[in-house]
Amino acid sequence: MTVSGSQTDISDTPVKPIPFGSDIAGLEPVEKIRRRWPLWLGYALSILMVIGLARELFDDGLTGLTRMVPVNPLFYAFFFAAYIAPPAFDFLIFRRLWKLPFSGFGALVRKRIANDVIIGYSGDVYFYVWARERLKMVVAPFGAIKDVTILSGIAGNGITLLMAAFALPLGLGLLTPYQFRVFIGSVAIVLATSLPFLIFSRRVFSLPRGQLWWIFVMHCARAVFGMAMLALAWHFAMPMVAVGWWAFLVAARLLVSRLPLVPNKDLLFANIAIMLIGEGKALSNLIAFTAASTLLLHIVLAGAFALHALLEKKN
Repeated sequence: MTVSGSQTDISDTPVKPIPFGSDIAGLEPVEKIRRRWPLWLGYALSILMVIGLARELFDDGLTGLTRMVPVNPLFYAFFFAAYIAPPAFDFLIFRRLWKLPFSGFGALVRKRIANDVIIGYSGDVYFYVWARERLKMVVAPFGAIKDVTILSGIAGNGITLLMAAFALPLGLGLLTPYQFRVFIGSVAIVLATSLPFLIFSRRVFSLPRGQLWWIFVMHCARAVFGMAMLALAWHFAMPMVAVGWWAFLVAARLLVSRLPLVPNKDLLFANIAIMLIGEGKALSNLIAFTAASTLLLHIVLAGAFALHALLEKKN
């Protein structure tokens, strides 16, 4: 090293390597946690799904299978069509949005199961985690899943309001004044929960308007298709009741299930059904069989897709 006046030549000074290895190593676990949080969230939701299925199973969830067994095979065909409608229509939607591969259908079935046995929209979180981990071609899956989920709720609320408009003249003669006030309050809440998304749609939604309308129509078609399939299934289980009455009852079932202020929804629906078509014991047994069959399909399909995923990892 030479010194000339105020200038220093450091060209000959040995440069010590920067000891960055230990610092980077200390940061790696934090980075791994940041990258892998969707994976751990997916594991947690899967465990909760298993717990929810087990709770339903050990809470006499399958006892309805012993009350009646429909002998007409068309019941099972239409019932399965009604069961598979939500993931099937979701697959068509995301197939168009993302070119979703057929392997995504299993994730959409698990999405439906999680929404049923954990809490509402937990399945949508599960599907977001699945898409983030596996669909590398999708840069930001959150926006599309958010839009599809919100539009699903708006479509369901819209059909609920439509059913309420048709049911209101009948309800005037069947409901007590208190029940009628609860009914009107519930309808007002359903309407109020949809209006903000429609008023501020430009700020809420991410997809183009044309795609949003197409998704909304698909959700409406899914709801109508599911109700029609369930009505036909119940008709073939109890053919002495006309299919038109079953269609009305399925619509009433949707209406009762989505009204927020109505207590004892299952009991209310059963009372409405028995009052309209009679056959009290047979009808209650059919409803119990349908619920138990849904749980059985949840268990079978969840186990099948879990086994398929395990075999894929081994290969």
